[in-house]
Amino acid sequence: MPIRLSHNAPTLLIRREAFERAELTRAAIDAWLNLTPEEFRVEATVIAVGPIYDEDALGQLVTALEEKGLVYFDDMIEMSGNLPDWLGVWVGEARD
Repeated sequence: MPIRLSHNAPTLLIRREAFERAELTRAAIDAWLNLTPEEFRVEATVIAVGPIYDEDALGQLVTALEEKGLVYFDDMIEMSGNLPDWLGVWVGEARD
C-alpha cells in the first residue's frame, strides 16, 4: 500500500536495498530524529522517514547517510512537504 506524504514537512525516502546495504537500522535513524512509529514506515522497497520538522537534523541525517555510501537521488531523496493541504501525494515501489 502506498505511503501518504505530509503536506507541511519534508519526508526522506530511502530505497530499502540501500538502507540494508549500508547496515542501517531503525534505531540508528531514531537516534537522529527520535521518531514515532508513524514517522518510520516501510512499504515494499521504500522506507519513508518523516515528516521531519527539524531541518538541521534532516541535513545532518542526509550527510550521515551519504557518509555510509548512500547516493542522493539514486538511493534517497527528500520530498519537500511544501504542498497544499488539498493535495494528497503517495509514494510506493515503482513497478514496470
